[in-house]
Amino acid sequence: MSRAAAIARAHRHFDDGTFFADLKRRIAFHTESQVPESRPHLYGYLREEIGPKLSALGYRTKVHENPVVPGGPFLTAERWEGEGLPTVLTYGHGDVVRGQEGSWAENRDPWMLQKVGERWYGRGTADNKSQHSINLAALGFVLAERGRLGFNSRILIETSEEIGSPGLAEFCAQARDELTADILIGSDGPRLSPERPTIFMGTRGALNFDLTVNLRKGGHHSGNWGGLLANPGVILAHAIASLIDAKGRVLLRDIVPHSIPNSIRNALADCEVSGGDDAPAIDPWWGEPGLTAAEKVFAWNTFEVLAFSTGNPLKPVNAVPPTASAHCQIRFTVDRDPKTFLPAIRRHLDARGFPMVEVKASKEVIMHATRVDPDHPAAQWAAASLEATTGVKPAVLPNLGGSLPNDCFADTLGMPTIWVPHSYAACSQHAPNEHVLEPLLREGLAIMTGLFWDMGEAPPPREA
Repeated sequence: MSRAAAIARAHRHFDDGTFFADLKRRIAFHTESQVPESRPHLYGYLREEIGPKLSALGYRTKVHENPVVPGGPFLTAERWEGEGLPTVLTYGHGDVVRGQEGSWAENRDPWMLQKVGERWYGRGTADNKSQHSINLAALGFVLAERGRLGFNSRILIETSEEIGSPGLAEFCAQARDELTADILIGSDGPRLSPERPTIFMGTRGALNFDLTVNLRKGGHHSGNWGGLLANPGVILAHAIASLIDAKGRVLLRDIVPHSIPNSIRNALADCEVSGGDDAPAIDPWWGEPGLTAAEKVFAWNTFEVLAFSTGNPLKPVNAVPPTASAHCQIRFTVDRDPKTFLPAIRRHLDARGFPMVEVKASKEVIMHATRVDPDHPAAQWAAASLEATTGVKPAVLPNLGGSLPNDCFADTLGMPTIWVPHSYAACSQHAPNEHVLEPLLREGLAIMTGLFWDMGEAPPPREA
C-alpha cells in the first residue's frame, strides 16, 4: 500500500484502454446546454453515467433540480469517512457547447471519441468531460490502494457551465450544508504550456457589454448626404479608440489594476505562456507595456472588442448607415470592482464628446474574479504534490486568464480553491476539432491520484 502503487494503478487504467472506454461513453451523451432539446441528455449523463460510477465508490448521490431557469440539473455526491478529517469538494461540469456537426475535419462525429495519433477528438474531451473523469477515477485509485480516502469527499457536477452557470450560486447557497468543505480541488481550463504541470487558484472575471450609436432611422445615400450626416461607425470607432490605443494599452485607467502585488509577480516570473504547436503566435507589442506575457494574461485587465457592426458588412451599399454597435468585454482580476466599470466608461465617453454612445451591459451572466495568493499554504501544498509526482516544478498561477464560476466556491462557500488543468490552450475548445492530448491525460491521472493520496496522508493546514 503506497502512493507509488496507487499511481501505478492510474497508469494501468490508462494503458489498458479503460479510461478511453469510460470517456467514449461520456462523450456520446449530447449534453449541449445551449440546446433545449438536449436537456434529457443532461439528466442521463448524471443519472446513468456519473451517479453509478460514484455509487460504486461508496458515495451517496443525488440529482437536484436547478433553482433557476434555464439551468440544468446538478449532481451531488458524498463519501463521509469521519469527523475531524479534512473535507474536499470536487467540481466538474457535464455540459458542452454545441456539437457543430459537419464542421469537423475529416467529417468527424463530435459525439464519437476518436484517437488520431496522440490526439483524442470529441465534443467535451477538453471541456470538461476528460478533466472531471480524471479526477473521479483518481479518487477510485486511492480507495482501491488504501481502502479509504483518508478525507471526506464531496462532489458537485453541474450541467449549465457553458451558458454561464445559471443557478449555481443559488444552489451553493441553498445546499451549503452538503457542499461546505475545507478546500475545492477541481480541473478545467488549459495548462500554461502542454509540457508543464499547472495549478491555478482562481480566475479572471468577465464583463460583457455593448456600445451603440443610434443616430437616425434608415440609411441615406452617401453621394447626397456624405459629409453632411454624422457617420455612427466612425464615431464609435473613435469612441473605442479613446478607451484603448492602437497597441492594445487600455487608456481608461479606472478599469485596470493600480499595480501587481509582489507575490503575484514572483509567482509569474518563471511562467512562459505557450499554447502548443497549433497556438497562434503572441504579439509582443500588444497590451500593457512593461508587463511580461504571463502578467498580461494572468495579472492585468484587458479590453476586447468581440464584434463590431455598422451598415451591412455582407452586402454593403452606398449609404451612410444609421447605427453602429460593438460587443465588448473586460477581463478583470480581483484588483478592481466590476461594478465600477460601466459608470467609468460612461464618464470617460461623456468627457470626450461621445454622449451619443450608449453603454449597456449585455444579458450574459457576469463571471466574477477570484484569487488565492500563491503563498497560501494550500497552493504550496498542491505545488509540492505535483512536483513529487512529475519531477517537474509546476507553474503556479494566481488565477486563470479565462473565467469560471469559481466565486461560488471561493465567496459563496468560502474556501480556498485549487485547480489542476489537464488540457492545453490549442485544444480547439468550443470549436470544431476539440481534442485532448494523450500524454496530458495519462499524466493527469497520476497527478490527481498523487494529490488525493497526499490529501489523505499529509493535508495542507486547515483554515479556521
